[in-house]
Amino acid sequence: MAISRTSVPDQVFAQLREAILSGSYAPGERIPTQRALAADLGVNMATVREALGRLEQLRLVETRHGSGTHVRDWRRSGGLDALTLLGAGTAGAEIGASLFEARRLLLAEAARLAAQRRDEAHAAALGELAAAVAAAPDDATALLADWAFMEALVEAAGNVVFQLIMNSVRELYLPHADAFAALVSARDELLPHYDAVAAAVREGDGERAATAVAELAHAQEERMVGSA
Repeated sequence: MAISRTSVPDQVFAQLREAILSGSYAPGERIPTQRALAADLGVNMATVREALGRLEQLRLVETRHGSGTHVRDWRRSGGLDALTLLGAGTAGAEIGASLFEARRLLLAEAARLAAQRRDEAHAAALGELAAAVAAAPDDATALLADWAFMEALVEAAGNVVFQLIMNSVRELYLPHADAFAALVSARDELLPHYDAVAAAVREGDGERAATAVAELAHAQEERMVGSA
């Protein structure tokens, strides 16, 4: 089916991506040639080539010499950059659920490490950021404060891999922050959790810090599910 001329490369990329994620093109399947795709979509081959290049960067497809372009199983081949698929049609719900589960587990371990490796500056920063969430005048500001709190918690853990994961999540989260507004809905009910995390880290109580942030993350997940 031909597509409109607005943002053509992005539209071609999105259409092919969704065909892969939805299973229209199965893992291992050879997709049509660039010429065939260009004719089917009503675009030039340069546009198709650009879209396929982006798909290859995300490890959704691979080009095999003499055999054309084949679909990869992104669950096995993808890296953290595949998180940018969040919200992409068919795969969005599955990735979203997995993302929030991973977020809760990562934050719990980060809080435990942050308390065990307690640092005065990090502990003070968490207290200030908890107060910033409380003082936020609206949800948009509260979301940014929430992100800053979680980012500071991971930084306080002192685990560089955790920080790299947060960097990848930031790339999909901040540009689409409006979609996560439910994370800070009924904020008054959440505020004690932020304070509990900050206090546990300040006091060096790893288990209490992990429990407090897991409870906060779980409460936020329930809000996201309820808003869906």
